[in-house]
Amino acid sequence: MIEFLSCPKNVLRVSTQLLVAGLVILLAGIGAGYGMEGQLSIPALVVAHSGVVIGPTMLKIGYVMRLIAQHYMRKAGWEANCAVA
Repeated sequence: MIEFLSCPKNVLRVSTQLLVAGLVILLAGIGAGYGMEGQLSIPALVVAHSGVVIGPTMLKIGYVMRLIAQHYMRKAGWEANCAVA
């Protein structure tokens, strides 16, 4: 796993996936937790509202990973980290 994340291109790909997943979880949590509160049970509402917390957390982690990947991609010779044997 360390070898996979040592390549900035892979980190950029993972960060994009985290950003998309975080946005989907956030929007689903908002839609279910605040739009359908009358139709859902209490455990389902708890899950929906936890999506409102987990989604932005994933967004923040994905954004920081994206900044780190772009920082390393600006350095000269970053492609050497992505070489496959």
